[in-house]
Amino acid sequence: MPVNLFNKKTFSAVYYKYMIPASNEILSMVLSYVKEKTDGRPLEMALDVGCGTGRYTLPLAPHFKKVVGIDISESQINVAKKNSLANNVSYMVAPAEKLPMENNSVDLVNAALAAHWFKEDIFASEAVRVLKTKGCLAVHAFYPNTVIEYEDLSRELNIAMSKVWDILVQQDDKSLKPMFCQYYNIYEAIQLKDKKWITDIPVQIQMSIQELIGFIQSLILYEIFMAKNAEKAKQLLLETEKRLQQILGEKADSVRLNVHLKYYCVLACKH
Repeated sequence: MPVNLFNKKTFSAVYYKYMIPASNEILSMVLSYVKEKTDGRPLEMALDVGCGTGRYTLPLAPHFKKVVGIDISESQINVAKKNSLANNVSYMVAPAEKLPMENNSVDLVNAALAAHWFKEDIFASEAVRVLKTKGCLAVHAFYPNTVIEYEDLSRELNIAMSKVWDILVQQDDKSLKPMFCQYYNIYEAIQLKDKKWITDIPVQIQMSIQELIGFIQSLILYEIFMAKNAEKAKQLLLETEKRLQQILGEKADSVRLNVHLKYYCVLACKH
């Protein structure tokens, strides 16, 4: 099962190093929603479900008295613990379908780039159970594709990257289907009346070629490819890096590419 690959120490290290950081746009959207729904009350507890190496757990820390990150991967949790510098953040190994929290105890249940691995109905029910009245649920991720922009070379760069995405998407066993429908099925699974589904949220980050190659390595689709055929997977990386360098020429090592992603977010409030 692909989700088991998250337990590999080598993959957890790559994921921590190269997976793109938390989106400021998404964080702002989630926090604004929470503050609006909670009428400005002090925010005591956030639960980051499927937290991985803590990409969103730590950025949430300044806004809550306590943040708990959970994940079923002990390897990812170990990396998160090792790199946690916030005194109000803790981590534990636990499944999304059995949240280790008391009823009505959480102000925010957050799930970033993770809910497609959950049993949606059970997770949604558990989230509602642990949320306080006026507590909020936020589930978000990005569409598995990129658009690269750089001077007059964007078309060639995107052709090179589209070949990568085409190959990686072929590795999926339909586990990532919710990502391709932008979490609409997760939106439907949430049994709360006050909810909304937001799609096609534009987010731009800058990457060097090395960071872009690392980002590819940090994707579970690439790790699935590695498990199937490590030689071909490594060859894909080498060929892609070489092609990007050819396109950019002598300035390849110093270039910062504008990488565009589309995020989507499901927000809900318990009344």
